[in-house]
Amino acid sequence: MLKIGLLGAGRIAGVHATAISAHAGSTLVAVSDYFPENAQKLAAEYGAEARTTDEIIADSSIDAVLIATSTDTHSDLIEAATAAGKAVLCEKPVDLSLERARTCLANSAPTGQPVMIGFNRRFDPNFGAMKAALDAGEIGKAELLSITSFDPAPPPISYVKVSGGLFRDMMIHDFDMANFMMGEAPVSVMATASCVVDPEIGAAGDVDTAVVTLTYADGRIAVIKNSRRAVYGYDQRVELLGSEGLLQAQNMLENTVVKSTTNGVTGAKPTYFFLERYMPAYAAEWSSFVDALTNGADIPVTLSDGIDALAMAEAATQSAKTGMPVKLGDV
Repeated sequence: MLKIGLLGAGRIAGVHATAISAHAGSTLVAVSDYFPENAQKLAAEYGAEARTTDEIIADSSIDAVLIATSTDTHSDLIEAATAAGKAVLCEKPVDLSLERARTCLANSAPTGQPVMIGFNRRFDPNFGAMKAALDAGEIGKAELLSITSFDPAPPPISYVKVSGGLFRDMMIHDFDMANFMMGEAPVSVMATASCVVDPEIGAAGDVDTAVVTLTYADGRIAVIKNSRRAVYGYDQRVELLGSEGLLQAQNMLENTVVKSTTNGVTGAKPTYFFLERYMPAYAAEWSSFVDALTNGADIPVTLSDGIDALAMAEAATQSAKTGMPVKLGDV
């Protein structure tokens, strides 16, 4: 039974606390947070103990930590935890700074401790089935990938100001999904972005609507579309055209009822947001981490994978500002 320390006690930490506690191979023993009262509340819900982050990292009886703190603390905590002999699952992104993320890899790798980055969408059953079909050769060679990711409503401006921007905060999931599906990172990134949803987002120095085109060494193309607002719900679709067919992963709906009358045919909206859409993926993500630690399986999403996605976010940020494509190797 793996003993787990949870660093952070916000909304996403609550999701992870559920996954940790529900798994037969792990138990949540301690929770920390910048606000101690939040740690106390979450710990009490799961029969754990509220401690400081330093206490959790220093406790040799704790096997691993899950980092769900603010992004600007991720690299420091990864380094501290791995130096203390602990495995790590860290929420995305690795850092807001690509240079700092690369330093984190250089400092943590010599410890030999496994580090997994929380790109939970890889573990969505639908996207997983799509990847399996591709790998089995069911549509031949992948040629054109299209990823749609629209949030139902923009986040608070206070969040936007510290998020690192749409490319690092939101589209980074899609950059990793593109790498997951295509099997490698692209060679070139071209981004077009604007602020059409909320002028306050623009005033905060960010964008809320973006399209990115990724070009691969062999000529394959991926297109990613992001918006901070889709009034009908959380729009999460992936489509992949291959040399011998097409794969599509459609939205998860609130229900499967379809009404057909003389007025037309109507159905339910997509589930509202990521908690409703991706709860099974979070559970599967945690299960894969436990499997890696207990059975020697490979870490499915490595720190290097996280750095690749962050480099793509940096390239997209540069491209959106200049209006020119950016080679990933130049970032």
